[in-house]
Amino acid sequence: MRFAVIVFPGSNCDVDMYHAIRDELGEEAEYIWHTEGSLEGYDGILLPGGFSYGDYLRSGAIARFSNVMGEVIKAAGEGMPVLGVCNGFQILLEAGLLPGAMRRNSNLKFMCRTVQLKVENADTLFTGAYSQDEVIDIPIAHGEGSYYCDEDTLAALKENRQIVFTYHGENPNGSLADIAGITNERGNVLGMMPHPERAVDKLLGSADGLRLFQSIVKNWRESHVVNA
Repeated sequence: MRFAVIVFPGSNCDVDMYHAIRDELGEEAEYIWHTEGSLEGYDGILLPGGFSYGDYLRSGAIARFSNVMGEVIKAAGEGMPVLGVCNGFQILLEAGLLPGAMRRNSNLKFMCRTVQLKVENADTLFTGAYSQDEVIDIPIAHGEGSYYCDEDTLAALKENRQIVFTYHGENPNGSLADIAGITNERGNVLGMMPHPERAVDKLLGSADGLRLFQSIVKNWRESHVVNA
């Protein structure tokens, strides 16, 4: 499987994402600059964390208009797996690929530590390697990670099982309904604030994030590889 790691001015987790795919997962990955006008030949798209365009206006607000985002939106519409982590999640929200918005953390401080997440929906292309309601350890690193949406949107997220991850035990940022990650209704676009690419080896403190990437690959192979 071949992944495109989208790089914006100010991205700083692109190397972590690349390492997770190439060195830990053993799949192909290439950096794609924000000016690119084609994503032909890729099977999955990864939007890493960081501070795209310095978080001017709002986190992800300028990156949303980057040339490559037209191709990301097109690919998402065609069903390609798209993962946005931290700033990548913020960009997906700004682009309208996911519902809702991000606000500053409730304590108005940047936070960087490992938290526990509960797998709310293990029946997605991103979570097939997890068990339903499993609790996993994944690090966070953000200042604007408090997810918010209106009541109707929240009801729809719950009804469609689009809430994939919630914070377990402690809500570090005041996110509505403890939400840490959601998908679009189709289920092929996932945005999450915690960083699975920083939890792909026990030497990093946790390998729980690796199974997210393994889930994507397993689903893709089952969907695309034709048995002889």
